[in-house]
Amino acid sequence: MSLYTPRHFAIGERAAIARLMHDHPFATLVTPGAGEPHVSHLPLLFVADCEPHGTLLGHMARANPHWQHARDTSSLAIFQGPHAYVSPSWYVEPAKAVPTWNYAAVHAAGTLELVDDPVETRQILDALVHRFEAQREAPWRFAMPVRERDALVAAIVAFRMRIHDVTAKFKLSQNRPPADRVRVADALEREGYADATAVAQWMRDYSR
Repeated sequence: MSLYTPRHFAIGERAAIARLMHDHPFATLVTPGAGEPHVSHLPLLFVADCEPHGTLLGHMARANPHWQHARDTSSLAIFQGPHAYVSPSWYVEPAKAVPTWNYAAVHAAGTLELVDDPVETRQILDALVHRFEAQREAPWRFAMPVRERDALVAAIVAFRMRIHDVTAKFKLSQNRPPADRVRVADALEREGYADATAVAQWMRDYSR
């Protein structure tokens, strides 16, 4: 499962890759199967630990058969960052170009290590809850009775995925002249929707 990445768009900066996985944690997890691949959409928590590329933490419903096929084979987590349409009318010479799409994406490969211990499962669940609740004015907590909490924990399968290979593609007009890059970023900011604004900022941070 390779990602077509022309030289202009290849990103090797670990901080940039970590930023995308942190800021856009809702990933697509793909595991090859005997017939069709197994695909799940789920939040993954990136941990920049001592591994070469870090570790992903996550969980899925125990009723989801995906986890049963992921123990001994490599899976791919696809993180989609901001993306937006780019009009050739924004270039200095629009007649010499065609429409395109700017985006940033990370593909992280590794083997899922399934967690069987309920205490470890709860720790991973707590880490995910903290990631998405910590900045709220009144963060949600596991305040339910222990029996109900344990039943919910038993209904999921937690996992770690130690990343053994990562590919990042930031297609942010790096193949265009500097004047075009400035014009595209400015035009995207004027589009008025969140993804376009985010792409403009990522262009200013990484399009060079």
